[in-house]
Amino acid sequence: MKILLIEDDLDLGNGVRIALSDQGMDVVWVRQLDDAERHLAADTCDLILLDLGLPDGDGLSLLTRLRRDKHDLPVLILSARDALQERLRGLDSGADDYLVKPFELAELLSRVRALARRSYGFDGETLELRGLQLHAPTRRVQVHGKPVELTASEYLLLKILLMRANRVITRRSLEEQALPGAQANASNTLDVHMANLRRKIGEGYVRTVRGVGYVIDQHGPATDGAR
Repeated sequence: MKILLIEDDLDLGNGVRIALSDQGMDVVWVRQLDDAERHLAADTCDLILLDLGLPDGDGLSLLTRLRRDKHDLPVLILSARDALQERLRGLDSGADDYLVKPFELAELLSRVRALARRSYGFDGETLELRGLQLHAPTRRVQVHGKPVELTASEYLLLKILLMRANRVITRRSLEEQALPGAQANASNTLDVHMANLRRKIGEGYVRTVRGVGYVIDQHGPATDGAR
């Protein structure tokens, strides 16, 4: 799971980053709204941890823009604003959860996992969609109960797509995350891996979005217009 942490406090931000990383999560930590907006424009993430009192503005302004632009990324607010009115304001602005500072890291981890389950059906171990199951601890993949043998790159591509089901992942993002050795836009390495992945898990899962990237639809089967 890729998490964008927006928190200006050095000690708290570092502690949260370490705690999440220890749980196998990929954390990008920024301390200002401008940096957060640049990251969101250039890359994808699965969940946002959002402080409200930031040096260059109020975190609620970012949340409001995300929801206005129809972004459905799960957002967990981390804030010292503990008044009921402030918590209600955050939730009414589109936050999925609100955690008051100071908090225990164990509670934060629990809430992050709960958001992941609600948003992606991921309990930290298993991803399942339309008979396709990926068990993260053992890296085992099954389709309707039958095991499927994938290469390391194919497994990573499948996990990324399943974690962000219904969201189109760009070719560049997939190459950077699952095929770091490949030269983006200089080869058909990604296409080869995707073709092999499709052949192994079966048609109706991975859909090509021409000129952009790939997506796995939660409800299908999908029709791949590029095939």
